[in-house]
Amino acid sequence: MAASRLGDHLNSNYFEAANKMTSKKARRRIIAYVESYDDVIFWHAVLSGFEDENRYFEVMLPTRGGKMGRGKKAALMALLDKQVGQDMIACVDADYDYLMQGTTHNSQAILNNPYIFHTYAYSIENMQSYAPSLHDVCVSITLTDQSLFDFNAFILRYSEIIYPLFVWNIWHYLYAGNNEFTITDFNKIIETGRFDMKKAIIILQNLESKVNRKVQQLRTHHRNSLETYERLKTHLTQLGVTPPTTYLYIQGHHLFDTLIMPMLSDVCNRLIKLRESEIYRQALHHTQLRNELSSYEHSIAEILPILKRNRGYMLCPLFQKIRADIERYLNREQKPVETMRRQTENSKADRMVE
Repeated sequence: MAASRLGDHLNSNYFEAANKMTSKKARRRIIAYVESYDDVIFWHAVLSGFEDENRYFEVMLPTRGGKMGRGKKAALMALLDKQVGQDMIACVDADYDYLMQGTTHNSQAILNNPYIFHTYAYSIENMQSYAPSLHDVCVSITLTDQSLFDFNAFILRYSEIIYPLFVWNIWHYLYAGNNEFTITDFNKIIETGRFDMKKAIIILQNLESKVNRKVQQLRTHHRNSLETYERLKTHLTQLGVTPPTTYLYIQGHHLFDTLIMPMLSDVCNRLIKLRESEIYRQALHHTQLRNELSSYEHSIAEILPILKRNRGYMLCPLFQKIRADIERYLNREQKPVETMRRQTENSKADRMVE
């Protein structure tokens, strides 16, 4: 049976037994199941920092019956079948499950199982969109270190604007049923439309008007629930959701597709045109111009692959929380091994005394 298949008999016990059968000098292999191919890159970045001469991680997608299963349901299959354990873990996007704090089945599974790890942010797309890293992404794409646009300031203000509406969205999932004000409804309101960096202030002003209208409507409709709304704000703050960080907790694909990609596209296109203009001005003759333009054109990277491989999130506090979770898991798993080693050494010492 292939080791990559998550079958009825291929669980953490299988990998634990396989590890015991290998040479004592061989490294322990820990399987980490993830949701999609893109997740492999992210979770490898998390887990590879904990590899040493004693252990290594193998990040892969779960399969069943020879068919590839994608998404959180497939990754959580290990939990449902009680297969995760010391040598097999699951790593998933948090979605809203982290913020739900155990009020749903998935939330309970993610928060309570010591072998399931999550992103805290809604998804890896949010982490890849970490605002302080986006200028570096532009540099990698355009090979130009000129700063045309303050990504961090724009996203900070964007987050502050959508924050009160985001709290209402979470409030509906917790207290009113998610059919009244769904995540889809929330996403429609926070759409910014076509991005133009020269109209960034107008974009934010229009967004603020839309959000304020909806917030006022919700406050009027739920005037008897304002106390629970304020309590939820306090609770979310304790979980890390604040006005400047809200963008990390909204739906990642929506953030990625409707804001981050259009924003990078507009800024990068302007940077490329500026660089091409410089080449035109500096070229001494047509051949040099043609060669320089061709060289630059072939050096420019596509936005999406660079953004998906952006590791600037390693400076994000949420990334450090994920690392802390992995470290606790490894420390917890290491203690029984150390105890057994000490018992063996003590037993040998006792026999020597005898």
